[in-house]
Amino acid sequence: MGLINKLFGTRSQREIKKFMPQVDAVMALEDEYRQLSDEALKAKTADFKARLQNGETLDDILVEAFATCREAADRVLGMRPYRVQVIGGIVLHQGRIAEMKTGEGKTLVAILPAYLNALSGKGVHIVTVNDYLAKRDSEWMGKVYRYLGLSVGLIIHGLTAAQRREAYAADITYCTNNELGFDYLRDNMAIYKQEMVQRGHNFVIVDEVDSILIDEARTPLIISGQGEASTKLYEMADFFVSRLKKMVFASTDEKEEQDQYDCDYIVDEKARTVSLTAKGIAKAEEYFQVENLSDPENTTLAHHINQAMKARGLMKRDIDYVVKDGQVIIVDEFTGRLMYGRRYNEGLHQAIEAKEGVTVANESKTLATITFQNFFRLYAKLSGMTGTALTEAEEFMGIYDLDVIEIPTNKPVARIDHPDVVYKTEAGKFRAVIRQIKECHAKGQPVLVGTISIEKSEILSKMLKKEGVPHNVLNAKHHEKEAEIVAQAGKLGAVTIATNMAGRGTDIMLGGNAEYLALNDLRKSGMAEELIVEANAYSETENPEILAARRAYQEAYEKHKAEISKEAEQVRAAGGLFIVGTERHESRRIDNQLRGRAGRQGDPGETRFYLSLEDDVMRLFGSDRIKGMMETMGLDEDTPIDAKILSGAIENAQKNVESRNYQTRKNVLEYDDVMNTQRKVIYGQRSQVLEGEDLQSQVVHMMEVVAESNVNAAFGEQAHISRSDFLSLLSHFDGICFPKGAWSYTDEVLSTLTKEQAAADLLAIMKTYYQKKEAALTSPVMRELERVVTLRVVDEYWMDHLDAMTDLRQGIGLRAYGQNNPVVEYKREGYEMFENMIDSIREEIVRRMFLVQVKPQTEIKREKVAKVTSEGGAGDKTVKRQPQVRKAKVGRNDPCPCGSGKKYKNCCLDKDLAGK
Repeated sequence: MGLINKLFGTRSQREIKKFMPQVDAVMALEDEYRQLSDEALKAKTADFKARLQNGETLDDILVEAFATCREAADRVLGMRPYRVQVIGGIVLHQGRIAEMKTGEGKTLVAILPAYLNALSGKGVHIVTVNDYLAKRDSEWMGKVYRYLGLSVGLIIHGLTAAQRREAYAADITYCTNNELGFDYLRDNMAIYKQEMVQRGHNFVIVDEVDSILIDEARTPLIISGQGEASTKLYEMADFFVSRLKKMVFASTDEKEEQDQYDCDYIVDEKARTVSLTAKGIAKAEEYFQVENLSDPENTTLAHHINQAMKARGLMKRDIDYVVKDGQVIIVDEFTGRLMYGRRYNEGLHQAIEAKEGVTVANESKTLATITFQNFFRLYAKLSGMTGTALTEAEEFMGIYDLDVIEIPTNKPVARIDHPDVVYKTEAGKFRAVIRQIKECHAKGQPVLVGTISIEKSEILSKMLKKEGVPHNVLNAKHHEKEAEIVAQAGKLGAVTIATNMAGRGTDIMLGGNAEYLALNDLRKSGMAEELIVEANAYSETENPEILAARRAYQEAYEKHKAEISKEAEQVRAAGGLFIVGTERHESRRIDNQLRGRAGRQGDPGETRFYLSLEDDVMRLFGSDRIKGMMETMGLDEDTPIDAKILSGAIENAQKNVESRNYQTRKNVLEYDDVMNTQRKVIYGQRSQVLEGEDLQSQVVHMMEVVAESNVNAAFGEQAHISRSDFLSLLSHFDGICFPKGAWSYTDEVLSTLTKEQAAADLLAIMKTYYQKKEAALTSPVMRELERVVTLRVVDEYWMDHLDAMTDLRQGIGLRAYGQNNPVVEYKREGYEMFENMIDSIREEIVRRMFLVQVKPQTEIKREKVAKVTSEGGAGDKTVKRQPQVRKAKVGRNDPCPCGSGKKYKNCCLDKDLAGK
């Protein structure tokens, strides 16, 4: 590959070459546009819009639009996008990922394609990873858009629906991925169109695209409601598992013959899976008194046992989660931050709560859900920016159809990446890290030490304190000062220990960051915190206090900038920022992100990873050859191996893990694609109803289907129907769709009645009474009822279906034992369940339309209609018709034998299991 790249250039270089004429054309217009007056430059926006209206495309006006935006950025911000930033802008406009190194100005790159695509009037979304960046960029870059006559919106936490609607209506909207996804889900739960806030999904630019589309791809967005109280099954399963004998393996290969081991369950650290052995299954069946644990009706029990094994075998306290104030709080594996309010799904969180002896929280009911993978695929055009994407290029292409293009740096990279050094033990490795830090500190070279856990960062901190080296620690416990600590990590002699990825989005500038020093001066002067926040904000204001604060900030900033430029030269002379990695992450991308903190904008810098054979990646994925080599050489704890062969072996191990993780995410997507197809059908139908589609003919059609299917079920294969079967059929409609006695036959007529005639008679009677109801309530009221009832019923059944699909997903893994492909089985059964749900929705809409009561003399109020139709009224006593299938055992989705009308799983299943 190296020779081919040298001869023909990399793939990215070849792709960029194709549109270099456009880049040259944009740069060539610089002098001409510099001569334009403000009015002439601003008038370009209206001109571009008119040209698009007259049939030109975005590509036709790209060169002029980019040139306009470059000139506007220079006039408004004093920042003119470089040539490489123009290249990045074109890549984004093409719906690709631009890989741009840290410090290359991704924020400024986004304004070029955002301006161009906003001219179509269909809206542009720019997605950042947190509220702070969304607010900063919308105010900062927003000045350019407003100067050019475009509107800018901001979506952050805590806004009202009206504020959100206004922000989404803007030409360009800055937002976070979570807010964007949740707004989409809430829109698809709305009863009235005016409740919706979004207006379509045209073009999106995702900042830190790898973090959002890969790291968070397995985390679905879920809107939950209060579910049923948690059952005792979590505690029971935990009590049972706590008494089992487990065996922990580093690798799958070691457990092929798992039943030969003297244990009850096996933990595979590499694949992060748990499984009962034959011995463990037998113990479970005896303890819970069930005949066969893999029977479909035991899915819930098997799932609880599995989650209890995961909680005890895989999830580690103070690494995966912490227990604080009686609550289990997740630790983000990528940033080391505590994730308040987030819970593991599929009952794993409850299993950990049971393990830790804290209160097991209530089950939540899923009201709406979508993964980021499927949400971002809704956009007509998706693009993204990040410093590290090439290592995941296969996944971006395979899942999102996104191409990754590496953008050249503005100045050559002067960073030196030293080879890894490997020690025999962790203790030896940490001693070497301390020696390296002291060496750098002595000559004034700043050091950023990356660790993968809170625990490791605190071990290093204690060792540095012992050696008398001043330093800052940045982990979940010290996150409040995160941006400030990272910003000052480039000062002369600074030592900063940070968990992976912390402070992402904040540049480490050599000599320090004038912005933060200036803000600190304002704090010391006693300025109110609200004013300090506004002092370096970009929002438009005429408030004299804010303007005075901004002047004070500017003075302090200029003073520190002058001092820092001198210090920066000293830091450069000392070698620039030195990055020390104390462990390789499973993903090369995370390692590259840490490396990328040094050497920004052509600055010097150095990086080196210190590893030990006790590190997780080495232990689980390193080859035996490495271990053998160290044993053969008889090295002690403090003697490293510094050999390139090791770096290659480690990189191969990481590639294997990345490939496995990609397959896992792909597998998640295969399952979610089933739900996604169904979600599109349901949300598509809802959208048509919200848009005001007349449902009268659809409701009448539903009556036809309901009448026909019920009659067919009652007749079965017989030519005629008995009196008892007719009475059973009648019970579904009598007193509900028409008055009692309205549909009847003499014995003589019944003996010759065909199913076709019965269905026609039933439909005719239903139509008659439906028309009578409409005459009593008036047509406008009836149309409104049809709309609201349809939406309410669809939502209720869809929510139940989401739970049912989750249950199916949890139990489907057992099918693998029967040599069936679990995904194929999930698709097949999921489709059947969806079809059954559609049938049930049809029946319930018809039933409720006849049952709903509204007083005709009162003017109908929308909220009231919604309330009335969500209550069942007299019809609550009517048990929904279930297919008559004889089963020896009660299935999870069968009617509960207690006669409640609920499904067995939602009624007595847990109680029955607990009672065994």
